[in-house]
Formats: sequence, structure tokens, C-alpha cells
Amino acid sequence: MLTNDGKFQHRITDPKHKLPKTYWVQVEGVPDRAALERLRIGVKLSDFTTQPAEVRLMDEPAGLWPRNPPIRQRKHILTSWLELTISEGKNRQVRHMTAAVGLPTLRLIRYRIGEWMLDGLEPGGWRFKEP
Repeated sequence: MLTNDGKFQHRITDPKHKLPKTYWVQVEGVPDRAALERLRIGVKLSDFTTQPAEVRLMDEPAGLWPRNPPIRQRKHILTSWLELTISEGKNRQVRHMTAAVGLPTLRLIRYRIGEWMLDGLEPGGWRFKEP
């Protein structure tokens, strides 16, 4: 999400507003119930424990644009997609969370911040924000 509206940018990124951020995360491996539960209750990382997250397995998003460079493909290791919603958003938090439960992140797409989402927006497309 790009904006030239400083107040809006502050509102969606400042941690004090705690806007939920939803990510589509392609991970290496297939999560089991224990890994999903650890994400749901909060993951202990090296410098803090995350707040509980909402997480669910999902199919690969339809109409996804190609990644450049492409993700690494391993012949005998499956990948999975998760929809993960957090309210903190510390630096590289989602990548650290998935790695901590044994699911390294391969691709990460911020799908939604608060009420603003990618639905119907083509790659390179844009929308005006209503005041």
C-alpha cells in the first residue's frame, strides 16, 4: 500500500492503533495442528512473545501474480498457504513466527490492513482513498 497522505499512513502503520494486518504466507512444509495452535496462542521469539494470531490453512490465492525471482522449489518438500492476521507488525515478525514453528516463509503478501485490502486490485493498479 502506497500513499502520499501522511495522516493516513501514520494511522495504518502506528502500533498504537493496532490495526489488524492480514498476510497470505506461503510456507515450506505442511503445518500440523500443533504448529497452527502455537501461532494462535503466541510464539516466543528471541526478543519477545507475539500476541495471539488468527491463522488458517488456505488454498493458493487465485490470480496471484508471478514472483520475481521465483521461490525455490524442492522436489520432495511440499508448500502450504496460510492466512495469518496479527495486530503488532514488528520487523519481519511473520517470517520469524513461521520459522519458529518449523515453517519457513517462502512468499509473503500483505493482503489487508484494517479495512483496506487487495481484493479486485490488479498488479500495478491503484485506487483513491475516500476522505
